[in-house]
Amino acid sequence: MRISTLTCALGLLAYATAPALANESVTEAVKNPKNWAMQQGDYANHRYSTLDQINTKNVGKLQTAWSFSTGVLRGHEGSPLVIGNMMYLTTPFPNIVFALDLDHDQRIVWKYTPKQDPSVIPVMCCDTVNRGVQYADGKIFLYQADTTLVALDAKTGKEIWKVVNGDPKKGETGTSAPLIVKDKVIVGISGAEFGVRGRLTAYNIADGKLAWRAYSTGPDKDMLVDPEKTTSLGKPIGKDSSLKTWNGDEWQIGGGSTWGWYSYDPKLNLIYYGTANPGTWNSIQRAGPDGKPIDQKWTMTIFARDPDTGVAKWAYQMTPFDEWDYDGVNEMILVNNLEVNGQKYDALVHFDRSGIAYTIDRKTGIPLVAQKFDPVVNWTTGVDLDPKSPTYGRPHVVDAKSPFHNGQDVNSKDICPAALGSKDEQPASYSQLTGLFYVPTNHVCMDYEPFKVSYTAGQPYVGATVSMFPPRGEEGHMGNFIAWDAGKGKIVWSKPERFSVWSGALTTAGGIACYGTLEGYFKCVDQKDGKELYKYKTPSGVIGNVFTYEHNGKQFIGVFSGVGGWAGIGLAAGLTNPTDGLGTVGGYSALSNYTALGGSLTVWTLP
Repeated sequence: MRISTLTCALGLLAYATAPALANESVTEAVKNPKNWAMQQGDYANHRYSTLDQINTKNVGKLQTAWSFSTGVLRGHEGSPLVIGNMMYLTTPFPNIVFALDLDHDQRIVWKYTPKQDPSVIPVMCCDTVNRGVQYADGKIFLYQADTTLVALDAKTGKEIWKVVNGDPKKGETGTSAPLIVKDKVIVGISGAEFGVRGRLTAYNIADGKLAWRAYSTGPDKDMLVDPEKTTSLGKPIGKDSSLKTWNGDEWQIGGGSTWGWYSYDPKLNLIYYGTANPGTWNSIQRAGPDGKPIDQKWTMTIFARDPDTGVAKWAYQMTPFDEWDYDGVNEMILVNNLEVNGQKYDALVHFDRSGIAYTIDRKTGIPLVAQKFDPVVNWTTGVDLDPKSPTYGRPHVVDAKSPFHNGQDVNSKDICPAALGSKDEQPASYSQLTGLFYVPTNHVCMDYEPFKVSYTAGQPYVGATVSMFPPRGEEGHMGNFIAWDAGKGKIVWSKPERFSVWSGALTTAGGIACYGTLEGYFKCVDQKDGKELYKYKTPSGVIGNVFTYEHNGKQFIGVFSGVGGWAGIGLAAGLTNPTDGLGTVGGYSALSNYTALGGSLTVWTLP
């Protein structure tokens, strides 16, 4: 199927003469600002609302309107959807879906409880999170922890179809929210820490049949790339670009999972997403036959693909031969007419785990800006953006912060950022009001000691002991909420937080930017200067994404609280060894002094 799909697709990869159509039901729902119709807010991943009833002048008067307990005590990422008078929300494992009637005191219209084998829990990295359901064509799409993709009738909650996308016995799990484009629902795969082979898969909305599958590593036909037409840094990638950068068949357990956020440009008819770390974390085991680094394409990569065929137009590898677990899966935010050095571009903006914020020409995949968005980033001196340089597009690595350079069983000290990155999956927001990006960040460093590890299907394939902590001399400061100018590559303002800001941000036409904190605060600040305008202590730590909607003429803002995720895994799973949770347990041990487990939705409005 993949071979025939590729063959017929290569001629189409090109260059559509007219804009393609997104899914009409999604497009229409997103057009109405009263809805929150996509997890991302819109196809461009802006997480911006044109609602302005709640604004900088009155947000300080917010009052709790209502709350809802999900009944699950693990990390609550993502957000509910609001379509008309209905709200749809899902929980961490076991991924219960609720449909609430906003017209009748949030009455539960239906509840869907999947039957999943709890043996999937130990292979979920990190925590049993789910980033939310999506809506299209009268259906609610749930991507379960066990990789089952389910289409539910939005009115009744009845199963329409379901399909299994992976195998938890190999460490493959589902944590991400799907993407709906035209007649397809697109899902990724989690599990790079178990040596899975990353991929993106499209299924037909109507019946759940497989449409295409594009792997992150391996032969060209499996990756759905054309060696002559798929480009990287403006040049064809060439035949077997992935196979040439792995030892033997290590690409089969090479990671490159696809568990982040996806965006879509209807005009170019391209979807954008990132791939994760190579397996194992021990880069010394992944070296070439000569003992030197090899790129391990296409992990740590931004892909642009045709959603109809899956064929890649371009790929850009941000961190070749990753040594630090700097997954490239964070959201791709699409902005038109962004000015860079006096020229305007239809751009893609990506805040990478590595601590580098990229501004990229999304038509070509050429990086325009690559700057540190946390000043403590020290593993690199920067990214080479000189097209004439032999290291064009690559970061310059500091030897002292290189586990590969320092050697196996050697503890490399004070590497910034930590493996969870200067930002993880918690999505940023782009404000159409200011033209700035509002970014929840981690201000965390690590010690990193690689050790030899063997691959066994379904067992962790990490090979590193990691300890995390605030930057030296900055105890009590593990996060910032920042405003970023993507054209200039500069921080406009930065608001420090005690712990990492692990909540997705929201901006609105009312001039506010809202987010949550790990100790449980919901906060709104002024987009112009970061001045705090409102805060409220929710029942548990916030790792969910702030959303807004309008109902019966009133604007509401809401967020999940329920501590967990990677930063909160110690609390969520009851871990105490400082190096557990891939190094976060010790780093966030003080979190238990400020919050406890929970699982609830809180919604605010004006009196």
